[in-house]
Amino acid sequence: MVKYYNRQTKQYEEENVAGKGAISLIYSNPIGNNLLPKLASKKVLTDFYGKCCNLKLSRIYIKKFVKKFNIDMTEYENDIKDFKSFNDFFYRELSPKSRVINNNKSEFISPCDGKLLAIEHMDSNSSFRVKGFKYTLDDLIQDKSLSKLYKNGTCLIFRLCPTDYHRFHFIDSGICTCSSHINGRYYSVNPVALKNIDKVFTENKREYSILKSDNFDDIIYVEVGATFVGSIVQTYQPDIKVTKGSEKGYFKFGGSTVILLLKEGIITLDKDIKTQSILGIETSVKLGEKIGVRL
Repeated sequence: MVKYYNRQTKQYEEENVAGKGAISLIYSNPIGNNLLPKLASKKVLTDFYGKCCNLKLSRIYIKKFVKKFNIDMTEYENDIKDFKSFNDFFYRELSPKSRVINNNKSEFISPCDGKLLAIEHMDSNSSFRVKGFKYTLDDLIQDKSLSKLYKNGTCLIFRLCPTDYHRFHFIDSGICTCSSHINGRYYSVNPVALKNIDKVFTENKREYSILKSDNFDDIIYVEVGATFVGSIVQTYQPDIKVTKGSEKGYFKFGGSTVILLLKEGIITLDKDIKTQSILGIETSVKLGEKIGVRL
């Protein structure tokens, strides 16, 4: 069971996991722990699956997927019949009125829809723990001089499951640098995998860039690929002014993760997110909603 906190209802809920049986088979049994995760993490398998999701024939799965996971299509620009493939549906665009971007300059917003786990204070070595495994920024972004600037800072981990809106946005106005690419594997980012595979985030393919934010100092954006994620697609223009809430990019098919890294003393998180994160429980958030405030 994958439990998360719904901040709207103030209740714990169980996530309806896409591919739950396969994930459990791969990551939660003795054979899977040694063999199946390595096979599932291979680029060739992800590339093949991504190509299948681009085929016109893959459209037949859209309606079933929407029904099974109760996806509200009124939130999106296009109707089911308008999508050219399953991948086209997967990175569907929201309609302009379906998310409200909080434009208060002192309030920090979520960059996407997803489940948030927050580490409000990384240690002096710029490291943090997720599901029992220790991560360091050196391993995550592979830049020691940059990672030192974020010691004792805040780490926000947004997990996007396959049923979520899969585009990610800027949390503030500013200038964003080009993305740096780090090759890696394609392990699942589902909590089942995170508990069983050592350092998924630093093993997987990922990209990072720096948003030179107008109100929250320099923020490192890290996008992490996962099993069956065909691509991480950046849609913004580097070194050109962006606005709060504008699109940064999207993931093609599969679960994925967006990690934001902030320097020490920049924000304090909302109480419910702090409380649940201390308990090791993710909080469901929506693009544009307030999750913290500038100090």
